[in-house]
Amino acid sequence: MKENRLPFQQIEWWVVALVFLSIILSNILSANPFYSNYQDDYMGKYFAKLFIPIILITAFYLVHMKLIPGYFEERVKWKYGSLLFLVAFFSFVLTGAFSVSNDITKDFFMPFYFNTIAIYIGYLIFVYIMGQILAPPRLENYKPYNIVRLSAIYLFVFLFLFQFQGLGSEPIAVLFAIIIPSLILIFFYNFFLIYKNKKAGNVSTANLYLLLLAVSILLIFSLIGISNVNFPPFFFLGLAISVLVVAVLIPISNLFIEKYDIFQSEIRQLTSTVDQSKANLDFLRSQINPHFLFNILNTLYGSALQEKAEKTAESIQKLGDMMRFMLHENHRESIPLQHEKEYLTNYVALQELRLNDHENIDIHFSRSESPCNGQIAPMLLIPFVENAFKHGVSLQKKSWIKINLRCLEGSVHLDVNNSIHRGTAEDPEKKSSGIGLLNVKQRLQLLYPGKHELIIRENDEEYFVHLSIKL
Repeated sequence: MKENRLPFQQIEWWVVALVFLSIILSNILSANPFYSNYQDDYMGKYFAKLFIPIILITAFYLVHMKLIPGYFEERVKWKYGSLLFLVAFFSFVLTGAFSVSNDITKDFFMPFYFNTIAIYIGYLIFVYIMGQILAPPRLENYKPYNIVRLSAIYLFVFLFLFQFQGLGSEPIAVLFAIIIPSLILIFFYNFFLIYKNKKAGNVSTANLYLLLLAVSILLIFSLIGISNVNFPPFFFLGLAISVLVVAVLIPISNLFIEKYDIFQSEIRQLTSTVDQSKANLDFLRSQINPHFLFNILNTLYGSALQEKAEKTAESIQKLGDMMRFMLHENHRESIPLQHEKEYLTNYVALQELRLNDHENIDIHFSRSESPCNGQIAPMLLIPFVENAFKHGVSLQKKSWIKINLRCLEGSVHLDVNNSIHRGTAEDPEKKSSGIGLLNVKQRLQLLYPGKHELIIRENDEEYFVHLSIKL
């Protein structure tokens, strides 16, 4: 709740859908439409109270879940403005037809319809203002924003129910105005005064607060009964509610609180394990100073140049670039595509140097000379090339590896075709573990869902991979 914004779009939809479903069920249960003495006007009003909420919740779904997110994704004003107008027009006409024809309102000016739109627009404006004031980077985290927005959802739903009276919302309004706040109040009372004291070992104090809660509920209902000259029924109602709270609600809330404590304990344990693993990894990394390795490589590079061993110097330089990539960029969520291309180029160049003396091995690497633009998750391309060298090279048999890397505007395409020599131990490259194609497939599904294409084909002689990623 602190680190991220809650999925409010889904929360708002489910809350509003639950409210409208409750209104519809309340209207269904309020009468029996199949009773023979009901007249036509009563039947018309009965069905109007069912269809009007259905029309409004359908319009809300189209606007809130489809049109608004679609506009912010595409930014096409005329398209979404036209669709919004159509939804508003048809919902207005259909609602007005049911309302006027069944004497719910006298004309097409329906206060409940326009008030509903005004409340929704007011909520959107309020959310926008709160986002500017309470959301990061103005504040350290999202906790204040999440709390205020959740409270706003409750408040605006209550305002909607208050103005929607006459269409079956009265019982739901009572639920939102009295029952839900009472349940929330009892929950927090139990958590801070009863549960925490009992957990700390102060059982007598916890029981005292529990008794105080039951007596307070009984006293409140007794006072209401006295003020309405109806004491006995309200007294027994208060007594029943006190028993319900003590015997049912408090144990149920304790169950949820205990589950929450267990969940929090597991999170703390996992966090501690991760921190310990990170500390161990940092310790292992500190055993070999990377600057020391880079200095050694620079020394070897200089010595190779002095001895006019240009190929050796070039290989040392490429190895140093690859090590620098692994150290500084491999842990990032995304890196420039050009850096991934350079790493891939250095890897292939070192493999070519290793296998240069073997005439039966044909390596062909085609790539665009111009820089590749865009960002990509690191180490998504290299596993397929590494796999080709791992399984496609034989020091004794005819082997080939063909790699084609193309960077287009907004996408990258990799084709790898290689011979297959499985089950032979003549190439030491086969002993390298690599990253693993299964791992890469899982990362592609997580990082680029619906934005990548991976085709793998193989037979007894060759292996083919095609990968396309929309960046």
